[in-house]
Amino acid sequence: MPFRPSPITTRDVANAGVRPSWPTVRGGRVWWTEDRPEEGGRTTIVCRAADGTHRELLRAPWCARTRVHEYGGRPYTVTPGGEVVFANLTDQRLYLLADGGEPEPLTADGCRYADLVVHDGQVWGVRERHGDHGEVARAIVSIPLDGGDPRTWVTGCDFYASPAISPDGRHLAYICWDHPLMPWNGTELRVVHLSSGEEWTVRGGPAESVLAPAWKDDAHLYLISDSSGWWNLYETGLRGGGTRSVHPAEEEFAGPPWQLGGWPYTVLGDGRIAVLHGRGDLRMGVLDPESGTLTDLDVPCSGWDAALAAEGTSVVGVGYSATRPRSVVQVDTAAGTHVALGQDAAHLPDPACLPLPRAVETPAPAFLYPPHGPATTGAPPYVIFVHGGPTAHADSALDLEKAFLTSRGIGVLDVNYGGSTGYGRPYRDRLKGQWGLVDVADTIAAARWLAGEGLADPAKIAVRGSSAGGWTVLAACCRSDAFAGGVSYYGISALAPLSEHTHDFESRYVEWLVGPEDPQVYAAREPLGLVDGVTCPMLLLQGLDDPVVPPQQSAAFADALSERGIPCTYLSFDGESHGFRRAETRAAALAAELAFYQQLFA
Repeated sequence: MPFRPSPITTRDVANAGVRPSWPTVRGGRVWWTEDRPEEGGRTTIVCRAADGTHRELLRAPWCARTRVHEYGGRPYTVTPGGEVVFANLTDQRLYLLADGGEPEPLTADGCRYADLVVHDGQVWGVRERHGDHGEVARAIVSIPLDGGDPRTWVTGCDFYASPAISPDGRHLAYICWDHPLMPWNGTELRVVHLSSGEEWTVRGGPAESVLAPAWKDDAHLYLISDSSGWWNLYETGLRGGGTRSVHPAEEEFAGPPWQLGGWPYTVLGDGRIAVLHGRGDLRMGVLDPESGTLTDLDVPCSGWDAALAAEGTSVVGVGYSATRPRSVVQVDTAAGTHVALGQDAAHLPDPACLPLPRAVETPAPAFLYPPHGPATTGAPPYVIFVHGGPTAHADSALDLEKAFLTSRGIGVLDVNYGGSTGYGRPYRDRLKGQWGLVDVADTIAAARWLAGEGLADPAKIAVRGSSAGGWTVLAACCRSDAFAGGVSYYGISALAPLSEHTHDFESRYVEWLVGPEDPQVYAAREPLGLVDGVTCPMLLLQGLDDPVVPPQQSAAFADALSERGIPCTYLSFDGESHGFRRAETRAAALAAELAFYQQLFA
């Protein structure tokens, strides 16, 4: 079947990867990070002055990116005087950048830093140290801004996040957890008295995910907890007394903390709280913590990333909608006004080319993106998108990858399979011990639903996903004949090698997702052990510098398919890690994917 001509090119999609992230507001100025796909995916820091002018602070080869947990997070912070402290990708050292100056090193080689915050002339954050034999140690430390060695304040746990200093400077609050837990399984909120060293647990445990502590005053904290089955906002005393839910709701007020440094809520200057809440997409509202009244803001964003910053009554975040790319948006909660400061794509195609998603149940929640009319009559082809994580979720944001397909007459269905976030802890926990079963069943059911509703040609449904989504793609093609073909970006094919070679943050994740290592159980669950069931062509794409899903995962599956005579194309890319950042790589991968669909749907 010939695809419709489209004005959206692979280069348009590749160059849209600016990824504005991690906003900060201070003294009327706003900072955020942006990627530069045309510069090899380098990440810079942009500052918007009070007069509306923009300035890029980091020129090549500087790259503001931290590798803590390999997924990184907020790579910078801003001092009260407007200086920037950032982690540089190549050496992972912290640098101090004065206005108009050159970066000056604050730390020595050998450590990684993230979740940075400035207090009393020091930058505080999570330090990650890698030993010569693969051992990893983390701590919360502080580094003097005028030079000096880091001071360790807490250590001994496997993971730390969200350091927060009380207004009087006497206490440090933070989140911690240990293997084999992930932060959405179970964490603790702890407080340490900085003078005496006394330390105690305020809230949390192995069956409660506590996130994002913020000080209300010297004796009270706000926090996010899923003890009710939903990530809701709570207030608690310094030692855990008098805990109360600020606004009980069967909604999420946070997302999964894959990266460090995100804030799903922020306290305004008048004591109210700007929050994100909802099911699936998170919308922005203002919460009165005394009355519990929550009022949504009238802004043209259907969802927001969980990284807010505030000054006075002004809130800055990264918002999106189906027709608006991810954009840094500043909202004046007092005046009810908003302004967009920067966005993911500099140039958007004609709005007529952009698909409008419709929320559907397949029976798993999903977003349906109908295609523009195909060039031939009859039901069109569809591609099912499977998000990564797997503890993550698909949102309704404008995505030029989807528009690239729908504008050519190919529909898209983006599925939030069991285990996805955004729908409460019980839905998240559906994946416990069931990875490769529940996610696969929901993906196959989505294909059956498309065909049963008459929306798609049942012989022309493909499936694609990345990382953990790639695992689901491979497993679904092993277990079903529902798909005409599958596309896996750096997908997981085998469990034991993954646990052995992946990074420390996820090295025990498989124990929760599948169970303790058992050769028989693993062989019956992993795609590499089920490869005999694949009957459809596959396209596998892989970065050769990927520390999360090593290249051997894709290569081994490609070899197994080739041995069985199943058509398979394996494309690898030098210099790419977990998530393609270079414009040329993203364009080449998308071109290969389109050519694959042209063969499948002919």
